[in-house]
Amino acid sequence: MLGLTEFDKSLLNLLQGSIALSQRPFRDMAEKLGSDEQTVIDRINLLKENGYVRRIGAFFNSEKLGYTGTLVAVSVKPDKIASVAEAINKYPGITHNYERECDYNLWFTLLTPDSETHDRIINEIGALPGVEKLMDLSARRKYKINVRFNLK
Repeated sequence: MLGLTEFDKSLLNLLQGSIALSQRPFRDMAEKLGSDEQTVIDRINLLKENGYVRRIGAFFNSEKLGYTGTLVAVSVKPDKIASVAEAINKYPGITHNYERECDYNLWFTLLTPDSETHDRIINEIGALPGVEKLMDLSARRKYKINVRFNLK
């Protein structure tokens, strides 16, 4: 596993919320870091390959865009977790999918544009081989948590 350099830590701090909306955001980051654009891109790729960065993307207010979100807990037979997770990840509205150590051992979030799409996807996932139980935990109220790690 890659050891983090001081440059990497500074880069990760910027990646958590200081990406400029510009034509060359990595060049802008490089200027802040006293580096060059290609070095920033190369280090981000290396950090991603080593599991420090999962994805880079914007957060949108899904509600304002007409989407509704739900958290879903699924109880899956242990030997089917990988195949069920792979099937779940094929749906475009899945934003997170992770395994947990409890009866409901696979959890995911789903954004859908309407109730029909929501119901169809939930029913299809509930019918997957290995799925024993499913809880649809639709949001009643939104609590936005913003976590940033200050890497020193």
